[in-house]
Amino acid sequence: MNDRKEHIAKLIQEYDKVDITDLTHHFQVSTMTVRRDLNALEKEGKIIRTHGGAVAAPQLREETAYQLKENVHLAEKKAIALEAVSKVADHSTIMLDSGTTTLALARWLKGREGLRVVTNDVLIAAELINSPVEVIVTGGELQHEVGAMFGSHTQNILQSVYVDQCFLGAHSIDSEGKVRTPSIEKANIKQLMIEAANETWLLADHSKFDHKTFAHVCHLEELEGIITDEQMKARHLHGNVVVAKVEGGL
Repeated sequence: MNDRKEHIAKLIQEYDKVDITDLTHHFQVSTMTVRRDLNALEKEGKIIRTHGGAVAAPQLREETAYQLKENVHLAEKKAIALEAVSKVADHSTIMLDSGTTTLALARWLKGREGLRVVTNDVLIAAELINSPVEVIVTGGELQHEVGAMFGSHTQNILQSVYVDQCFLGAHSIDSEGKVRTPSIEKANIKQLMIEAANETWLLADHSKFDHKTFAHVCHLEELEGIITDEQMKARHLHGNVVVAKVEGGL
């Protein structure tokens, strides 16, 4: 490794994330030179390329327990969920993917009548237990500490239904606009949800973007649109981005 590449790797480890523009100014080299160094570092497994920069490889995201993420970016999740409610037509059938943002959406739907919800999340099902909403739970193997269901039984149910809308969660969206999740099993579940729906909306706050997890689900272009918050910078990744205004935000 040359001195510049080694220095870049150390900067990324120290600051977690760097921008190409900053690196070109810091080293007084061309953008092409920096991109070449970053590509080489990514091939060596030392970094992960993002749109306009790079992050340290340890930021490859793993699954997070529900209790650890339920109160993270809470205002953004509530705002995104409220925006998503306006997309739900009366007397429709919708799919709610597992996750804390889709759980927030379920809370806004509790008073709706004539609505049917299909979900693979036991926490979403429990949230709707005393509501007039008809709930269909996919069943399957339970993922402890997360509340999601997966496995062949879950897949069989998803292959047998059709819904008007799917509201999808994501563990991360990378710089190329690929929706990703920590396991191939979960990616398969999400892909079946997309296939079962007339249209699919991704619910994702800004913290989900510019990160990578293990398994590829789909490209953003395959979805109807994205509902996100005001801090999401990568709006160029899709032509239909709905920005939810966070209470108390700018």
